[in-house]
Order: sequence, then C-alpha cells, then structure tokens
Amino acid sequence: MFKNLFIEFFSWIKAIILALVLAVCLSVFVIQPFTVDGSSMEPTLQGLDHFNPQQAGDRVFAFKTMYLLGQEPEIGDIVIIDSRVEDERTLADSFIESPMIAAFIDVEERSRHNWVKRIVGEPGDRIAINGGSVYRNGVKLDEEYIKESIYLDFEEIEIPEGHVFVMGDNRNGSTDSRDIGPVPIDHVTGKVVARFYPFHRAETF
Repeated sequence: MFKNLFIEFFSWIKAIILALVLAVCLSVFVIQPFTVDGSSMEPTLQGLDHFNPQQAGDRVFAFKTMYLLGQEPEIGDIVIIDSRVEDERTLADSFIESPMIAAFIDVEERSRHNWVKRIVGEPGDRIAINGGSVYRNGVKLDEEYIKESIYLDFEEIEIPEGHVFVMGDNRNGSTDSRDIGPVPIDHVTGKVVARFYPFHRAETF
C-alpha cells in the first residue's frame, strides 16, 4: 500500500515539475503576459499608476516566437523592448524575465527595463519631429493613435542597420528612442498581440 502511494506521489511530483518546465519554456519562447506600466502608451494602453491603486494597468500578451525565429519588427507594431540598449542580451535575460521565474526574484527590479512602445522607424529610415508631427523619410506620418501633438522637435537621424526607432503613443510623456537612441532588433523581445485585461477593453492588435 505504502509503495503504491509513494509511486503515485512521485508520479504527481514528476507531472508538476514537467508542467512548470513547460510553462517556463512557453513564456520564454512563445507568448508572455506583461503589465503595462506608466502612461507612455496612452491612449492605446493604460499603464499601472503607482500612486493610484485603482489604476492597475492593462495586461497584454506578447508573442515572442516570431522575433526569436528571425522575423523583424515592422512599422506600427506595438512591441516589448529591453531598454538597456548598450548591453548585450543573452538567453539568460529571457529566462529571468519569465513570470514563472520572476516570482522568485525581485520582479520590479528585473522588469523595469521592459518597455512597451510602438515601432515608427526601420533600418535606413530617417526620423525627425517638426511642428508636433513625426516625419519618416521626409513624409509626415498620419498617426491617429497618438494622445496629442508633440511639444518638442527632434533633429533628424538615420536609423542604423539592425535597429528600430520606437516611441510611446503618449509622445509628451514617453521615454523612448528620442532618449535612448535606436533600439537593436535583438532587444525587441515580443510583439503585443492582445490586451486581455481589463475584460471590457479586451482586444487584439
């Protein structure tokens, strides 16, 4: 009897461990949930307000496989970036960022560098801001999703190969490529494909 109980118990332990391993791999390599923090993507996404407990922040799913397999981000994609553009990313970073692993470490510290932004420029594009609008290769962008016109101009730069230019939709309340420079494509870690919470605002992108 005790032998059978031990075998059954051991089987359950193996099943739980396997499930945990699969969950970690899923969040590292396939799809991962994120909580939007701050107001930089308003009005598209509402972020966590640390001074207002009633504003919890939108929850989104980011699809990771496409970028891990070499597909490059495109204009208009809402993406998760690693803002540490001067640092080399490793596979260990992806594992540390998994919610399953982050539960056992300093989550806030580990996730602070993960930003949600929108791609506005690809390699070789020239990006500038004049008169409250973004210009790509001399053409004014029609951006219905932004919160308001941009207060400050930005001198034109050319995006180097292997990089993208990202901005928040709340252009006057966003820290983005205007501050940290173009983002290496391998620092674009996932494409936001859906908002799943709050439920009444659930949608795909």
